[in-house]
Amino acid sequence: MIDQILTLREVATYLKLAEKTAYKLAADGKLPGFKVGGSWRFKQVDLERWIEDKKKRDTE
Repeated sequence: MIDQILTLREVATYLKLAEKTAYKLAADGKLPGFKVGGSWRFKQVDLERWIEDKKKRDTE
């Protein structure tokens, strides 16, 4: 299985956020990501899991 890796710009588009907001969330550890050579990268499967977790918490 090949995991889709997204850039910060792609994540911002995917979540319909400003890039600055996505960067701040990642830097604060609130968005699941990792750095490669100083640039943020995100696994799409981790983001989808994060979204589902957020949805569950908001309905509780």
